[in-house]
Amino acid sequence: MTDVTDVTDALFDHEVLEAHLPVLVKFTADWCGPCRQLEPVLRAIAEEEHDRLKIVRIDVDRNPETTVRFGVLATPTLMVFRAGEPVKSLVGARPKRRLLQDLEDVLAPAPR
Repeated sequence: MTDVTDVTDALFDHEVLEAHLPVLVKFTADWCGPCRQLEPVLRAIAEEEHDRLKIVRIDVDRNPETTVRFGVLATPTLMVFRAGEPVKSLVGARPKRRLLQDLEDVLAPAPR
């Protein structure tokens, strides 16, 4: 089963910027209610789209370096990285169908 992986400031470059697939990063916090609402949505997408998208989460309170580096001001912020560059940023929780629509243009084609 594919799950949403936790990353830290120390692991961010390796896990996100050097990844072969596009990576959706959820900037989150323990105290954030909408972040918790988004968790089952991201787990479902991670399972269904594992061949086209990697999903990770980073706690903004425990990892301030990465949070400041990418200008994250609110949680949840979803940021998509492709080839080491941020290509999309979304703020706030949303239902699965809407999130998949928002991600259509950044999902890599599935390998054949």
